[in-house]
Amino acid sequence: MDKIKIDLPIIVEGKYDKIKVSSVIDGEIITTDGFGVFKSREKLALIKRLSQNGVVILTDSDGAGKLIRSHISGSVPADKIYNLYIPKIKGKEKRKREGSKEGTLGVEGVDADIIRSIFETFLKNHTVEPRSGEKVTKTDLFTLGLSGSEGSSERRDRIAEKLGLPSGLTAPAFLSAVNVIMTREEFLLLVQSTEEQ
Repeated sequence: MDKIKIDLPIIVEGKYDKIKVSSVIDGEIITTDGFGVFKSREKLALIKRLSQNGVVILTDSDGAGKLIRSHISGSVPADKIYNLYIPKIKGKEKRKREGSKEGTLGVEGVDADIIRSIFETFLKNHTVEPRSGEKVTKTDLFTLGLSGSEGSSERRDRIAEKLGLPSGLTAPAFLSAVNVIMTREEFLLLVQSTEEQ
């Protein structure tokens, strides 16, 4: 079955949530690293910057998920947030020794078909303008000296500053952010103009 294309960044709590959502969704998925978003100003700044066209929040339906959702909602304009919710299903994730306090499954624990259904319903009720143009690739970053070479992190930071992104992003995080904000053509022009300064 084909993946559902979503042209807005999707915010989930952790890497296992990201794995589950990416099994049915073709789009940029950003993790909050659980409660890490409370400690990391850079992570919150990244989410805020990426929300310019809107952001989808899909956290667990437990108390922790609500806290994380609320924290993000306090930093992003309300009209830019699309809140999606998983149903409360009793159980625990296979990889965990104990379940959540509420005894319900999180995003990683629900069936992929449930995730698919949530996003299909979202797309029926919301118009999301697809981004036109090619995406920036890992190869582009490497070719431009923005990954895999000496000084690449400093070069990424210079571009990040121009884009209003936090400094210190890893190459994969930088790539995800850039692909939310602009097309490959726009990115190549920006890099070229930055190098000419």
